[in-house]
Formats: sequence, structure tokens, C-alpha cells
Amino acid sequence: MDRAEMLKSSFPGLTDELVTKMLAHVREATYPAGVVLCHEGEREETFYYIVEGQVEILKWMEFTKENRHMRVSNAGNFFGEMGLISDAPRGATVRTTQQTTVLEMSRSDFLHLLSASPSMALAMVRTTIDRLRENDRMQFDELRKTYEALQKLDQAKLDFIEVAAHELRTPLTVIRGYGKVIALTLQSDQNMQEVVKGLQDGVSRMLDVVNAMLDVSKIDSQILKVSKVPILPKLIANEALSGFNEALKERKIKVEQEHAAISLPFIYADPVLMNKLFFQLISNAIKYTPDGGKISIITRETHDSRIGHGIEIIIKDSGVGIKPEAMQHIFQKFYQGGDVSLHSSSKTAYLGGGPGLGLAISRGIVEAHNGIIWAESDGFDTNNHPGAAFHVLLPVNAPENGS
Repeated sequence: MDRAEMLKSSFPGLTDELVTKMLAHVREATYPAGVVLCHEGEREETFYYIVEGQVEILKWMEFTKENRHMRVSNAGNFFGEMGLISDAPRGATVRTTQQTTVLEMSRSDFLHLLSASPSMALAMVRTTIDRLRENDRMQFDELRKTYEALQKLDQAKLDFIEVAAHELRTPLTVIRGYGKVIALTLQSDQNMQEVVKGLQDGVSRMLDVVNAMLDVSKIDSQILKVSKVPILPKLIANEALSGFNEALKERKIKVEQEHAAISLPFIYADPVLMNKLFFQLISNAIKYTPDGGKISIITRETHDSRIGHGIEIIIKDSGVGIKPEAMQHIFQKFYQGGDVSLHSSSKTAYLGGGPGLGLAISRGIVEAHNGIIWAESDGFDTNNHPGAAFHVLLPVNAPENGS
């Protein structure tokens, strides 16, 4: 089969004119076995289409310090497109396993061709999804074996987290990247733009869930890294709150802040983890507060018998409250406080559902800082809205050596 027929077979809908144009802008090259065509982590400017031969896809695993074989690609397949579309470093290494002939196209020519041929862009989406489906099946078997190993060897948890991060994030990143391609090729179609936006919002939500699962895994494995520096909780609260401006405006929820005097002491804490703590607690308050409600964020100095000199953080809402029997379970991972089938998956929708990880992450972060977290509520009532208050106590002290 000649080059033109191969391209038409790989990308149905590609016109003769575009095939001719594509072939005019490619360079044909043949490489012996063992040549690396794409280098993971490097920014490269070439799209590859395999004419003859075979390549293998490798992913570097930081924990085991070795390349992990992901899959192989043969004639009619392509690679290198995601780095060009996303303008990002290569996500994997590609190496020839036998003498291989490829067509090579520069980034500028490749992007121009995609914008001129929506059918080619969509064909690439279909091909990539089919390829990922088979790859996912293989990786699922490996993940299952890894999970079984976790029961015997705690150290294997680190490898599982690393594998899970790649295996779950990569397909989502591919979908998000091709969503951008579709948005570029269908700019004049308003209806399709809305569809693509829904796709991208869904992928972002899934990535949030993946990241939350990884945070919980780190907490359970006791490998959550805490880099303590002096911070003011009220500044972190303001930063986290800014991410909810649109949702608060849409839901007409009022936020009141009450911070102690300027003399409020610094605490030694990890600012990234503190941001996650406020984010989870504020998100939780928004979800369980009806439209038009109120949320209060309070920080004040305290002296507590359990932690000594400390800062108390309170996130209080005018929401539906918490059932007394649920109090002992709300900080457990994957706990759901109601009928899961009635919840919508959302970070800010009223009574929106989720994976049940936010409060588990909050507890893990607080305990990693030698603090205490608990909740108070006068009960659960969707009509009278007794509300709930989440209290966090964090010690005021200098970090220990090595923290």
C-alpha cells in the first residue's frame, strides 16, 4: 500500500487534496532498532506516522528508577501528537524495536493540517480511544496485581500511587487535549462548543477526584510531605475562598470573615496543604448550604489543653446540618451522608455528591500538622437549616528539625 492509501486508511475522510498537501510537508526517514524518537520530559516539535516497523512506548517510574513498558505501535499508527497539541513536554519515551520507517511532520504543519481537516482530528480521537481501551485492559491487570502486593508490602504503596497517577491521569489528559482540538475545528458551531465545554468540565472534575484519591493514599501511607513555614491562616482562607467566587455569586451565598486582631500569631504549616484544607471545608459548607445562605470563616488565638498555644479555625454554615449518628463517620473516606442516587456530582451544587474524600483529606492534613479537627451541629433538617461548624485547632510553634 502506498503512502497516500495508508493515510486515507488511518484517517477516513481525508481528501486527496489534503493527502497531497500532507505528503508534501513530511519527511520520510528510516531508523534501525533501538533508536529513541521521542524523549519523555523534553519539548520536541515532530509528529510521527509509522509506515513500516514497530515502536514501543515507555514510561519512566521515578520510584523504581526504571522505564516501564506501556504498549507497542505498528504501521498505520501515529505518536507525538499530544505534546504538539498541548504545547507540553513529551509524556513518554518512544523507541524503535526493529527497523522502522516513519513520516515526520513539523508542529506548525501538523496543527495547520488539523485545523483544515476536522475529519482527521476526529479520526485521531477515535484511534487514540481504541488504543487506550486495549492499553487500559492490560494496565488494569497490572494494577490488580500491584494492589494484591500492597497487602503484603507497605513499601509497594508508593509504586501503586505512582502507577495509579499515570494510568488514571493519562487518558483524561488525552481526552482534554483532543477536546481542545475539537473546539478549534468547530469554532463556528455554538452547540458543539457547549458540548466540548461540558466534556472539558467533566474531565476536570474527574481529575479532581483522581487527585483527591492520591491525597488520601498518601495520608493512609503516611507519606504526606509537610513543609512548614510561618503563615497566617486568614491569608490562606482568602486565597482558597477566591476559587469559589463564581459559585458563591451564582448560589447567592454570603461569606462573612471574622479574624482576630493584627497581633494574631503565625503558625508553622504547609501553605499548599493549608489551602487544600480550607478548600475542602469551604466546598463542604457551600454544598450543604441552600441558596441565599451564609458561611462564616473565623480564625482566633486559643490556649487548649490538648495542643497548648494554638490557632482555632472555624468554618460555619447555615446549611442542613449533620445527623447525630453521622458525626462519628463523616471524616472516614468514601463516607456518604445521604442517598447517593439522589446526589448530583458537583463541588458546589446544593447537596451535591462526590467521592466522600474531602473531610478525610481535611483530617489527614490537620493531623499531619499535629492538630485536631471536629464538627458540631444541632442535627439534620432540610427545612429549618440548623447548620454545622467545623473546628480546626493548630499549634503555634516552630517546626521540629527536619520538618
